[in-house]
Parts: sequence; C-alpha cells; structure tokens
Amino acid sequence: MNFITRMESVQTPIIPVIGKLIRDNPGTISLGQGVVFYPPPSVAIAASISDFFANPKNHQYKSVHGIPELITILTEKLQKDNQIELSNERAVVVTAGGNMAFINALLAITNPGDEIILNTPYYFNHEMAINMASCQAILVETDKDYQLCPEAIEANITPKTRAVVTISPNNPTGTVYPQSALKQVNEICKKHSIYHIHDEAYEYFTYNGISHFSPASLEDSDHHSIGLYSLSKAYGFASWRIGYMVIPQHLFGAIDKIQDTILICPPVISQYAAIGALKAGKQYCQQHLETLENIRRIVLNRLEELGDICTFSLGEGAFYFFLKIKTQIQDFELVKKLIEDYKIAVLPGSTFGVGEGCYLRLAYGNLDRETVTEGMDRLVKGLKAIA
Repeated sequence: MNFITRMESVQTPIIPVIGKLIRDNPGTISLGQGVVFYPPPSVAIAASISDFFANPKNHQYKSVHGIPELITILTEKLQKDNQIELSNERAVVVTAGGNMAFINALLAITNPGDEIILNTPYYFNHEMAINMASCQAILVETDKDYQLCPEAIEANITPKTRAVVTISPNNPTGTVYPQSALKQVNEICKKHSIYHIHDEAYEYFTYNGISHFSPASLEDSDHHSIGLYSLSKAYGFASWRIGYMVIPQHLFGAIDKIQDTILICPPVISQYAAIGALKAGKQYCQQHLETLENIRRIVLNRLEELGDICTFSLGEGAFYFFLKIKTQIQDFELVKKLIEDYKIAVLPGSTFGVGEGCYLRLAYGNLDRETVTEGMDRLVKGLKAIA
C-alpha cells in the first residue's frame, strides 16, 4: 500500500536523528537536547513510592484531567508564582508533558485548514503538531534580538487564524519577552477573538534579575488565554511526563474528549511524584540556577573567542543560545561534521524554522563544569576549522 498521509508534511524529529549520529560516534559530547543536569527532588521520589503504592486503587484509571490532590497544589502554585487566579471561567488540566498540552489546545480550537501564528525561530514540536492537525503554521519573524514584533503578528491575522503562540523564556533563543510585549500580543488576540497560547516551560530559568511574566494573569484574559506548563525542566522531570495547562472553561469539554481518547489519564504514579516536587517548590529549581549561571558564563566566554565567525543574541532565559555561523556550509552538514570530526553535537537552526543562513542551537543545561568546558573546546576548535 503506497499512499500519502498528512504525516508526509511533518518534519522528522531532529533529536532522534542527532541521537543516532551521537551513538555512531562514541565519545561525543552533546550540546543538543534541552534537559537539566539535576534529578527530581528526593521528596518527589519518596511521594511517588509511598503515597502511590499505599492505595491499590491507584493502579486503576483516574480522572482524565488530573487527580484532585495535584489539581489543588497546581491551583495554589499558579496563584503564588504566576498571579493567575482560577475562577469559574478557567480550568487546570494535567497532561503528559508540555507537548501534550500544546496538541490538546490545538485540537480543541481548530478545524483542518485553520492557521496558527508562530514566531520564528519556533519550537519545532509546535510546528510539527500544527501540521499533524492539518492546520497551517504562519511564520512571523522576530527582530534582530529575537524579540516579538506585535505589529507584524497582527498584520498576519486572517479570518482563518485561531491562535498566536509565544514562548518565554524562549526555546531555541533564550530570549525573555517583556511584560509589555506579551500584554500587547494578548490584547491583539482579544481584539481579533483568537487565542493566545503561551508556553512557560522555562518559567524559572531567568538570569540577571529578569522577571518572568504569565499573560494569563492579565485582567480580562480568561476567555482567550491558554497557558502551557511543564515539570520536565524545573524539576528534572523529563521522563516522568507531567505538564499542565490553564484553559478557558469553555474549552474544558473539548480537551476532556481529546485527553480521554489519547491518554485516558496522565500517569498516576507520576502525578504523585509531581505533588512531591511541587511541595519542594520553585526553590528547588532556583538552588541550581547559580550552577547554571556559572556554566552559562563559561559558554559565553568561549563563544567570544570565535569573533565574527559566530554572532548571537544574549538571551536572558532558559539554557540555550541560538548561534549564527558565518559559513557557506548548510547547517545540518555542519552539525554532522562537528559530530564526526570533533565529537561535539548541537542542533541545526533549520529545524526551528530559520531558512536563510547557517544557525545552530546550543543547549547547556545538562552539563557539569568539566564537561561543558571540554565541549566548548571542541565546538570552538571545530567551528574555527570548518567555518
């Protein structure tokens, strides 16, 4: 049977591709995947073991949208950390990670052929999900520092537009959007009766006194704001697959259908672990930020050695730098040569929607000081030789 499906238009996930290249070249240091170097708080593990196994019924299906104990602590967290008050107009849904929260939102608000505005560089899984839903991603460029251009966003809204997607702190650039820009985008969405989907997976990763802002905290944003969250980064929770979303109440029924069909319920043992992690609170993440800041400075100092070979914007969040490389080599070929010849891995910028020039995403969240120092030695040496 040889027929074409909607999946033909979806890009191949880059992480497994780079992962194979790394496996084929033993000893490669990865500056590719965006994960943190630390594990979940020990209290989370203890909670998952003792509380989960204490009740035999926990092995059965639970609520589609999350166990009540987790919903309660998430409600408290949103109020305290994000200034989001939950009322009868809003709901919280626990998901199997932030990516599932995004696809839930997408399927709930669109029909095939609808348009979703992404700001470039985009997070590749967002663009992939839009294609999977038979919708169209409308790409809007950010400025030279990867900040939002609200006027350009509004100029690209059409009768088919259903949402604008923003990510702050940003993947892949590390940019943090100021409250004023996010407020302007949120107001544009309200004006045009479309949704503002805001991804906050890196909410605790900001540096140099920069503050994080949640658009759903704005007054009169209840009916058009969707917030996406994840425990994967802040709590070292990547494989536990727990995220959550704040949605307008009128979307709850649709998302309930989607989640019941795809997942039935988020992994219950992971939900118990999430309760333990959230009890530890954002302080658990913040105690590791000093280490990340030190690693960040090492990366910055080494990148400066490249001079005009490499230019980038000094993002103040997440744990990424998006590098523009002065070379005629295509980005994936450069990535491949760096892995094969210098045993250092980064991601090609084209997978994030950048079509012109050679860009690389560098991730530094998963490395200790010694490893990142060696990794940057290899990257600098490789770029100087190849570019």
